[in-house]
Amino acid sequence: MSSRSRFNRAFQDAKVIPFNDTDKFILFSDCHRGDNSGADDFANNRNIYFHALQQYYKNGFTYCELGDGDELWENLHFSTLYESHQNVYELMRKFYLENRLHLVWGNHDMIYKNPSQVKKNLHSHFDRRTGEERPLFPGIEVHESLILKNEQSGQELFLCHGHQADWMNYVGWRFNRFMVRVLWRPLQGAGISDPTSPAKNYLELKKVERRTKKWIIERNNQFTITGHTHRPRFPEPGDIAYFNDGSCVHPRSITGLEIENGFISLIKWQIATTDDGVLKIVRILLEGPQKLIDYKTN
Repeated sequence: MSSRSRFNRAFQDAKVIPFNDTDKFILFSDCHRGDNSGADDFANNRNIYFHALQQYYKNGFTYCELGDGDELWENLHFSTLYESHQNVYELMRKFYLENRLHLVWGNHDMIYKNPSQVKKNLHSHFDRRTGEERPLFPGIEVHESLILKNEQSGQELFLCHGHQADWMNYVGWRFNRFMVRVLWRPLQGAGISDPTSPAKNYLELKKVERRTKKWIIERNNQFTITGHTHRPRFPEPGDIAYFNDGSCVHPRSITGLEIENGFISLIKWQIATTDDGVLKIVRILLEGPQKLIDYKTN
């Protein structure tokens, strides 16, 4: 199956979420929540991420996580991730209980393609203090893709992880998972990058972006948002409508896309130092805001 076929199937099977210009969304991907060890890339930014997500919760945003939220290549069990980042999952639970959480699976959490794995890992968790199962995201479904459809304009925003353009990380993901667990994770501490990841392999990154843009053009410039490559993208109106929210494992910062009042913006959260030496977490606008309707095609 070609990348075109994989994208077409993901688009056809996407969960459709109606929205209007009063709705607000925050899009993050590639959190790679791990075990809080030296190999856990998320651990470096977890306080930044938690603070940012708290602000979005307080301000009424819906959270869409576009794949690779859980690092299930390096780690065998979700329980390890929950115990390492319990405050994050409990905050996500608050979003879910208010119908403000949508999850997409990527290559590093592709086991969620199987509903039985979703039920086993995400519907509940084991509480060591009480010795009982407690609900986490009861009844949640994890999708390959989402479509945000504007109720007024009819514009459709297609959201997926983006590994549909990456054969080895979509079809051959089990082999890559094996290589990461057995070989690359132990070498990560020595500074040796994983060549299976387009985020760490520039040639693979360019191939993924080229295939994605080709599909977008073939679909009459379909507005598309992905993650996977970890490289933020924010096109100008009239260009190929290919957005990327970046990742939550940049050095000392996280990036994402905000949709609010009919506009889209690329943002970054990072730790900044004030003039009097106080450290604080700040939101920085990188691109936009730009009207969504400016990217609409007939």
